[in-house]
Amino acid sequence: MKVDVMFGEEVFNDRVMKARLPRDVFEKLQLVREEGGQLDLATADVIAREMKDWAIEKGATHYTHWFQPLTGMTAEKHDAFISAPTQDGQVVLNLSGKELIKGEPDASSFPSGGIRATFEARGYTIWDCTSPAFVRRDECGAILVIPTAFCSYTGEALDQKTPLLRSMEKVSQAAIRLVRLFGNTTSQHVKPSVGIEQEYFILDRQKYLARRDLVFTGRTLFGAMPPKGQEMDDHYFGTIRPRIAAYMHEVNEELWKKGVPSKTQHNEVAPAQHELAPIFETANVAVDHNQVIMQILRRVATRHGLKCVLHEKPFAGVNGSGKHNNWSLTTDDGINLLNPGKNPHQNLQFQLVLACMLKAVDTHADLLRESAADVGNDLRLGANEAPPAIISVFLGEQLEEMMDQIIETGSADHILKGGKLETGVGSLTDVHKDATDRNRTSPFAFTGNKFEFRMAGSRDSVASPNVVLNAIAAEAFNEACDELEKADDFETACRALIRRYMSEHKRIVFNGNGYSDEWVEEATRRGLPNLRSMVDAIPALTSEKSIRLFGNAGIFTKVELESRAEIQYETYVKAINIESLTMQQMAGRQFIPAMMAYAGELGEQIALVEKTGICEAYVQRDILTELGRHLEAAHKALRALEKVTKEAQAMTDVREQANFYHELVVPAMEELRAPIDAAELIVDEKLWPVPSYADLIFEV
Repeated sequence: MKVDVMFGEEVFNDRVMKARLPRDVFEKLQLVREEGGQLDLATADVIAREMKDWAIEKGATHYTHWFQPLTGMTAEKHDAFISAPTQDGQVVLNLSGKELIKGEPDASSFPSGGIRATFEARGYTIWDCTSPAFVRRDECGAILVIPTAFCSYTGEALDQKTPLLRSMEKVSQAAIRLVRLFGNTTSQHVKPSVGIEQEYFILDRQKYLARRDLVFTGRTLFGAMPPKGQEMDDHYFGTIRPRIAAYMHEVNEELWKKGVPSKTQHNEVAPAQHELAPIFETANVAVDHNQVIMQILRRVATRHGLKCVLHEKPFAGVNGSGKHNNWSLTTDDGINLLNPGKNPHQNLQFQLVLACMLKAVDTHADLLRESAADVGNDLRLGANEAPPAIISVFLGEQLEEMMDQIIETGSADHILKGGKLETGVGSLTDVHKDATDRNRTSPFAFTGNKFEFRMAGSRDSVASPNVVLNAIAAEAFNEACDELEKADDFETACRALIRRYMSEHKRIVFNGNGYSDEWVEEATRRGLPNLRSMVDAIPALTSEKSIRLFGNAGIFTKVELESRAEIQYETYVKAINIESLTMQQMAGRQFIPAMMAYAGELGEQIALVEKTGICEAYVQRDILTELGRHLEAAHKALRALEKVTKEAQAMTDVREQANFYHELVVPAMEELRAPIDAAELIVDEKLWPVPSYADLIFEV
């Protein structure tokens, strides 16, 4: 089937609604989407009826309110369209406007950080009419999926979407204030646009199932590096292997049918690692679609006898996986506020937006870092494969030179030009060269007409980073507008403000190698925060600065922020505890017995050789001695890990417990891994109880 024919065929999108809904109903829905407000029940009834009929025509038997609780995954409950049977035994298929708009899942069984007690169960899902419903097909049959927000009975957000929608409204309001200063009276709304690059690993399913660590934690807790990793750079952008190509083909078809504009696919740097990237969409739709992408990546893999692994660091020694969040702001009439134009040194509006973003990121660097906090990201950030845990902004040579001119004189009179790229080959056409290079080591890089936030983890929802970006941008825009709206001479005041912001926040700009040790030292001198771990980053959520930021914008209350911090600590504790228990089981029941079995074989060989009296068993004794050292170290480390984990489990204060796991349990886990990984290189591979790294990442 042609892509343009299949694209969106399972989506209740504007094209379908225009064809099926009465004109006045469609216009009312569009008005609510664009300007907010309440959708009256009569209008909702009409939309629900047509949505139900359309879904049934697609084969759907059930519908679900699909939401994103604070579990890191999506949630859903399926309800059949059938109503109570009639007297003659027939059933009526129905979806009312009330059922479309509101659902009622149990709110006590999802993470709430203390907001909801176990006996306080009521929560609500509310239809997000700005994100289109779609039909999903799986082993359950065809299901009408209705994207929703999820709130508690008392109104607190218990999900990722509610604060995202709040933040989108606030940044729109603030950005409209800003463009009005420059005489723009036509734009009515500003929407954050987001493009999300998704990295992932693909493994053989049977080999995956043979590794308890992958099954329980998503990553390998043990494993010696094979002779070859990613050193030759031959996997990156290489020819896609047939088995993976067939998988990608089906993934794309599934995504296109769901209206997800999947565009790019390629091999990533590490063996068995790949990437998928869609085209930019409005932030909440992009976040929803990223959840769809992750679900389809997993489900299609199963049908191909594969396993999609989304952990940030499934294999030590090779690159982990992230999720690049490309963020920009665009008006409803198509003006990108982050587009510098051909002459950014003459574009005062762009300069103000840029200065505000520097101020926003510098002021809230800790909060932006926290938005990417994840247990798996602790293993990835700063490991010469991903941005460091230090937030900085890459502008490129062109904009940095412009900034320096503004700081020095108050204005810029020239910019660097890109010129032509000359290859030295007569048959190759000269191409226009950008004015600045790219910097893949920067966590927050300006890339032409957007900012690329490169710290997010591959498993995580990118709702949190976008909430923060929207909120801090809105705050900076509003503060600038508060000052400039009072100015007698706008242009003079605006230039002075831009100069001040750039001067005060220049420390956040860094165009160099973010992977280098020198940058860590330089960042310390600049006073930039270096929050190396998830537990170091969590306090940024509940700082006075963050409470003021989110509270003033109406995005989070103090209670909601405190609850999310509590959930983050709990998540860290649970994840590390599961990893520790998995390591203990694998070491005690698989690896140490395998080491002992091989030691026994070596002992038998030694006895047999020496019984002959012909020669000494030097080689066997040498190997046995080395193996004995690793076996003793592994046994000792196992007992130490068991002890420290029990101490951690007994703690009652979750923040202290999280720090204890980070400072004592994690190092104990590393102590256990080291001798077992060393033993893997000695023990007969026929006795080793799990597939090796070579088996997992090279034989797919």
